[in-house]
Amino acid sequence: MTTPPPALLIAGHGTRDAAGAEAFRDFVRELGARHPELPVAGGFIELSPPPLGDAVTELVEQGVRRFAAVPLMLVSAGHAKGDIPAALAREKERHPGISYSYGRPLGPHPALLSVLERRLDEALGASARRPQDRADVTVLLVGRGSTDPDANAEVHKAARLLWEGRGYAGVETAFVSLAAPDVPSGLDRCVRLGARRIVVLPYFLFTGILPDRVRQQTEGWAAAHPEVDVRSADVIGPEPELLDLVMERYAEAVQGDVRMNCDSCVYRIALPGFEEKVGVPQQPHFHPDDEDHHDGHHDGHHHGHHHGGHAHSHAH
Repeated sequence: MTTPPPALLIAGHGTRDAAGAEAFRDFVRELGARHPELPVAGGFIELSPPPLGDAVTELVEQGVRRFAAVPLMLVSAGHAKGDIPAALAREKERHPGISYSYGRPLGPHPALLSVLERRLDEALGASARRPQDRADVTVLLVGRGSTDPDANAEVHKAARLLWEGRGYAGVETAFVSLAAPDVPSGLDRCVRLGARRIVVLPYFLFTGILPDRVRQQTEGWAAAHPEVDVRSADVIGPEPELLDLVMERYAEAVQGDVRMNCDSCVYRIALPGFEEKVGVPQQPHFHPDDEDHHDGHHDGHHHGHHHGGHAHSHAH
């Protein structure tokens, strides 16, 4: 008798917005329908039903003993780093005998960057059909915002990866809460950098109070600056890429494949303009300022270890 695969538990952030909460629940149902071989359940950390504990109970009542939890979040902030692990530890005490593994957050994955690019094209309409038409478009990527600097830095990383190879004039960042710059300040900054056409792109999975606030603030700023062409793009939404990515994170968690973030590495993923680098073997190399250290100890160790290890991880 074969052991059944671990169940999939989706951990959501939670929102006071009924439509946003329903979008999450629909997404969990869709995942379950796509993968009838797996028990799938989802719950929230706060603000909206069902709570994560109810989702675990639902799985346990189906006979599940093992599951993999995937945070349906773009960045690893307090919820992904602390609240979800704490909630899961509590469930382990409530349901003796269960075991679980924990996946990593979703972004900035190339599949999601492709969806973001699509949202930008939709906002720009026919004017974004040719690459040269993007050269005067500045993107303002707006994240949730956190008191965790690492989480805010992840939004900057997504912005940089969205800029690379796609031909936009620039991709700036702003945050809707808890971190600077806020949306109006981010738009001011774009103009100071010479922007004439700006698309405000919410870095959010689903609709909700905060993405609505991004759009309202954008419209307010645009009304006061009629000389600037400002557009609002839509959230990522329950796209096929998002469904596939959750299953990718599930597989990593099940296999215990918690590695360095290679999702955005040019040697592993075909990023726009860098496609020829995929799979290129990595060699130890010396930096010019390493001239004094060409002894055997340094040669195979510092850079050699780093790049050799990196190349090894791409060979899987």
